[in-house]
Amino acid sequence: MAENESKNFIEEIVGRDLADGKVDRVVTRFPPEPNGYLHLGHAKSICLNFGLAEKFGGKCNLRFDDTNPAREDVEYINAIKRDIEWLGFEWAAEAYGSDYFGFMYECAERLIEKGLAYVDDLTPEEMRAYRGTLTEPGRESPYRGRTPEENMDLFRRMKAGEFEDGTKVLRAKIDMSSPNLNMRDPAIYRIVKAPHHRTGEKWVIYPMYDFAHPLEDACEGVTHSVCTMEFEDHRPLYDWFIENCECKNVPHQYEFARLNLTHTVMSKRYLKKLVDDGVVSGWDDPRMPTLSGVRRRGYTPAAIRDFCERIGVAKAVSEVDVRLLEHCVREDLNAHAPRVMGVLRPLKLTIENYPEGKTELLAAEDLPGGESTHEVPFSKHLFIEQDDFLEVKPNNKYFRLYVGGEVRLKNAYIIKCERVVKDADGSIAEVVCTYDETTKSGGENSGRKVKGTLHWVERDTAVKAQVRLLDYLFTESADGTCVANPDSLTVLDGAVIEPHIRTAEKGSRFQFMRQGYFCIDTKDTADGKLVFNQIVSLKDSFAKTMKK
Repeated sequence: MAENESKNFIEEIVGRDLADGKVDRVVTRFPPEPNGYLHLGHAKSICLNFGLAEKFGGKCNLRFDDTNPAREDVEYINAIKRDIEWLGFEWAAEAYGSDYFGFMYECAERLIEKGLAYVDDLTPEEMRAYRGTLTEPGRESPYRGRTPEENMDLFRRMKAGEFEDGTKVLRAKIDMSSPNLNMRDPAIYRIVKAPHHRTGEKWVIYPMYDFAHPLEDACEGVTHSVCTMEFEDHRPLYDWFIENCECKNVPHQYEFARLNLTHTVMSKRYLKKLVDDGVVSGWDDPRMPTLSGVRRRGYTPAAIRDFCERIGVAKAVSEVDVRLLEHCVREDLNAHAPRVMGVLRPLKLTIENYPEGKTELLAAEDLPGGESTHEVPFSKHLFIEQDDFLEVKPNNKYFRLYVGGEVRLKNAYIIKCERVVKDADGSIAEVVCTYDETTKSGGENSGRKVKGTLHWVERDTAVKAQVRLLDYLFTESADGTCVANPDSLTVLDGAVIEPHIRTAEKGSRFQFMRQGYFCIDTKDTADGKLVFNQIVSLKDSFAKTMKK
């Protein structure tokens, strides 16, 4: 790291540990449980853990905490890998909690031998009742006094499959009167007779997360175990297991505030319910705050990394305005997304004095100020946006098209509306205009000024597309909680795009001029069916906020 580079508090800790010789090399890990898809909150943790390794010349492992076979699936493992690779990170080693099941079992027996663990027969409900509260100490289990020999026999019989799920657990023997509820004899092994995706039916007992996690860190030589603030009260237990299991490597846990975004719920359990209930089309629905969802929507990995850098790392829990994320996405797209013209709600426009059968190709910039251009066909028959026309000018601040008014068509000519053609029900079916052939954009006589400029698409070469306009999946209710937004998706089946779009690949991002940024959907786009997802709008209200 450069000397003058600003550091967050975790980077300061790592820097001191290296300078003081406490560690020779930084080792971090990203340890997801494969029971769902990663979301934007995980992106912050990914960027932090992999970023620490990159900045300090260390390494970061990807470790799947697969200690609960009833909830985990290979589908989630593969999805997690794709997400991390998409964000632009490479893990030094791929590990699994199940890699260490044998070592964890040995540690459990060691605790039993030392009189620091016992087999308990209390039901889950009884254990909760015995645990006590924040203001009242817990009560010791009547099975807490079993001898090490009894506990070892019962634990080995648990391992052999003699007992049914939920009938016995192995608990650490610590302090039932501790003010920290996590230290009140926590469960460290439970019976789960379910096949494991890697070990099959070899094990019928599985370690609890609080027991497994520090031991996994120790096995991998992790130096800085970084997690979110809800695990702060678990740190004494983390250290207790490391000490009493006599681990050779001694990792240390550090906590930071998790990411909370406005208009967003980041709970795998809640997001899974949305999927299971059919509220969304899947984990990768473009409205979802999952990494697979925002990838399909068209967010860029660079923008997400930029966002994580901007929000920083701190201990104080706060809520980040989702508009900052959108601002980062918009900034990246503004610099890299090619411009095309797309009409979302088409209205026919005919230029009556333009030659019938003539088509000319006009140059359109791919990016503002860039040298790259593409050709756009222009003819007598066009489409414009319905919202860009009113029969009567409403006020002097209206600069779009109206009968008797003039506008410039982007990259083309100035036109004047002469009249409209209406359907039998009185709705406007077509706008009839004339053009001034001397006002061609880029021509010698193109300097005549008009206040409005409209985008358009030539009728005969237009590419039909479905466009999905996306609003926030969640809206904030009166009490400040997030609820599902029933208007989060608007589907437009009649959109038309300029023909330059035909050669674009799935996942390509564009700015539809005057409309916003859109991405070709990677899942539903097929031969004869072009589908676009709205990424973000052109309007950047957050940038205006920052300028104030």
